[in-house]
Amino acid sequence: MKILFIFGTRPEAIKMAPVIKKFEKHNEFEVKVCVTGQHREMLDQVLNFFDIKPDYDLNIMKPNQTLYNITASIIKELEKVIKIEKPSLIFIQGDTTTAFVGALAGYYAKAKIAHIEAGLRSYNKYSPFPEEMKRVLIGHLADYHFAPTKKAKENLYKENIKKNVYVVGNTVIDALFLGLEIIKKEGEQKYYEYFNFIDFSKKIILVTGHRRESFGEPFKNICYAIKEIAENYDDVEIVYPVHLNPNVRKPVYKILKSNKRIHLIKPLSYPYFIWLMNKSYLVLTDSGGIQEEAPALGKPVLVMREITERTEGIKAGTAKLVGTDKEKIIKEVSVLLTNEVEYNNMAKAINPYGDGKASNRIRDIIKEVL
Repeated sequence: MKILFIFGTRPEAIKMAPVIKKFEKHNEFEVKVCVTGQHREMLDQVLNFFDIKPDYDLNIMKPNQTLYNITASIIKELEKVIKIEKPSLIFIQGDTTTAFVGALAGYYAKAKIAHIEAGLRSYNKYSPFPEEMKRVLIGHLADYHFAPTKKAKENLYKENIKKNVYVVGNTVIDALFLGLEIIKKEGEQKYYEYFNFIDFSKKIILVTGHRRESFGEPFKNICYAIKEIAENYDDVEIVYPVHLNPNVRKPVYKILKSNKRIHLIKPLSYPYFIWLMNKSYLVLTDSGGIQEEAPALGKPVLVMREITERTEGIKAGTAKLVGTDKEKIIKEVSVLLTNEVEYNNMAKAINPYGDGKASNRIRDIIKEVL
């Protein structure tokens, strides 16, 4: 049974890695991996860390590429791959352009399509943009839907997608545990050496921010909030791996570079990021995956977005939506820094996104249904 995994960005690679590893262990599956290179350097780091060697690398990344360019480039190249391989099943993950075009190309070839992380919805087609509509469209193209939570399954049912829908947990948790296990075997000394500028006796706040919908004034508000937090609390160090997009870098460096306890660093490879997250006190983020990963490590998450499609974490109490309002961000961070009861309520809440066994469930289901 030939299975083709298609992905192109770092988050996809992270969430696909444990699934690929599970399928590779069984002789009844012939595993083929195709990467589009929608991200390049960040994607390659994950492939190397998890020891995944692609059979096809479309390498579509170009300077200043638009959504139109990416979409056209991927579908033309995938047509060739699918014609050569004729897979029994195509796996795609999440809500990227690669995932959407992978599903569309598979549909054109009348191949079966399995969607990992199915059913996430914000119900606002422009937030997150363009991911929300890609999720919706993939849902109607796919044949097998691996929902991370019961809520995601219910979202699919509302759209009359009721066949072959399975709640399995999120594979990002599988990847996180697998990654930390690899790090432990390698030894942590090189990680401490890399982050030797951080005082780990203090409370570490890890920040990530890059959402398109926050560009402009909302992003400046986030930066001013971070600056004030650093000025107000001497026992805190803030670490911000800054996204390469100039719409992010310009306000971040302009507003935050002068504070000695705010460390603006280059984007981190996956192992260094999860190691640092594991050492952090709390996380400020607008990322989707981190809303799932951090609670698995007992780290409270404040989500700097107006809307999140990952509502399960909000409901469970592992995450809190703070938007891009400066005062609200400062207030909620202050509560977690000063109120031990509130901190423990978030840190010890049960993570709704899974137990690290989603990959096993996906493999077992596919063995049964195909």
